[in-house]
This record gives sequence, structure tokens and C-alpha cells, in this order.
Amino acid sequence: MTGFVAAATGALAIVFGIAYFVVRGRVAGLEQRLRHAHTKLEELERSFQRFAPPEVVERLAADNMAIEPGAREVTVLFADVQGFTTMSEQLDPVVLVEMLNGYFHAMDTAIGAHHGRISKFMGDGLMALFGAIDANPWKAQDAVRAALAMRAALVTYNATLQEQGRPSLAIGVGIHSGVVFAGVMGSQRLKEFTVIGDVVNTAARIEGLTRKHETDILITQAVRDGLDERFSLRAMEPTPVKGKAEPVMTFAVDGFEA
Repeated sequence: MTGFVAAATGALAIVFGIAYFVVRGRVAGLEQRLRHAHTKLEELERSFQRFAPPEVVERLAADNMAIEPGAREVTVLFADVQGFTTMSEQLDPVVLVEMLNGYFHAMDTAIGAHHGRISKFMGDGLMALFGAIDANPWKAQDAVRAALAMRAALVTYNATLQEQGRPSLAIGVGIHSGVVFAGVMGSQRLKEFTVIGDVVNTAARIEGLTRKHETDILITQAVRDGLDERFSLRAMEPTPVKGKAEPVMTFAVDGFEA
């Protein structure tokens, strides 16, 4: 009887030993797959952040309803490369794309340094938002300081272009503040975080007025109301703008005294 018990115990130990190594192998395999999935998820998130603000990506990853659509008080900045159509007819497409990519990188850095986020690229133009994701009481100041940083960054970038024997770039920047509808919009296959409304249209129109007023940065009265005395501004002649019943008052931005 004792021998039988010992034999049974030994057999049971072998079974448990085999089971242990089987389970251990499966757990190790599962852990390896989980690590691989986590790595791929991080790579996907980093890739997605190239197409949407990081804050949006993080919130959507945590909860796809974390960013509720609705009305928000924001400042919208439009920037456009002046004379781009003529330039595109004269330059090799590869060179043109390289120039634009370098330009967009410089502008994105300047905008991000002042709490703004580029919402979208439109050919040679861009739209940046301030206060669209989280409330920002200093959004007007941030947007104008970002525009001034863009001006400075363009000087540096143009110096690089000249060293490469390429033409310099000139830009126009229009800024407007107001209430927009913000949220994640699009189809089932493609979505983006963006804003819509009259404020967006007006900002784009103001950018277009930079050519008429022969200046590179123009802001509206709504933006000026959010600035302090450190900003140096020049009032422009009220100008008719498409979609507006009355001429729009704008101000050229000359500088900022820290």
C-alpha cells in the first residue's frame, strides 16, 4: 500500500510538473504577445499624433467620447505662403515639397511653443487653433505671439533656403477669435478633430487681407481685445470682407515687448 501511494504521489508530481511547465510556457508566450501588442500600440499612437493633436489622441485612446463636441471660445490662426502658385510653376515638385515640409516644420514648432496646435494643412496653407481642446484664457495672446514666432522662424528658414540656392518664402497670417463648433468629425473611415463656424471663415478672410494691407500679420478687434499693452499694433483702414455686412477693422502686429 505504501509503495502504491508513493508511486501515485510520484506520478502526480510528474503531472503537476508537466502542467507547470506547459502553463509557464503559455504565460511566457502570452506576455511576449502582450509586449508586442503594446509596442505596436505605442507606434500607432505616435503615428496618429502626426495627424491629430497629441491631446486628442490620448483622450480618444482612453475614451472615444472624452472630447465632447460643442461650442467653444477659440482663437483661429490662418497662414498662407504668398505667391505659391507662381513658385509651384517654376520649381521641381520634389524641391517644392521639400521646401514646404521644412516650412511646415518651422511653423509647427513656433505654434506649439505658444500652446497652439495645427488643425490641418491645406496645400501651402495651415490652420492652427488656440483654446480648442482645453479652455485657455490667454488664447489671443498665445496666437499673436505664435504669429510673431512664425515671423522670426521664417527669417531663419529663408536663410537656409538661400544657402541652398532656393527662393525665399513670404507668408500672410490672419487671426480671429470667437465661438466655434469643435469636435471629432468625418465619416466612418476617416475622422479629424476640427472646428467650424463663421470665426474660421473670418480668420481665413483676414489672412487674405494681408496682401491688401501689405503686412504679414493681421488681427481682428476680437483678438485685440484679448491683448495687453506689450503688443505693438497699427490700425488698418476698415475693409469689406466677403460674408460681412460691415467693413472689418484689423490691426497689423509690429512686435511684442516682453
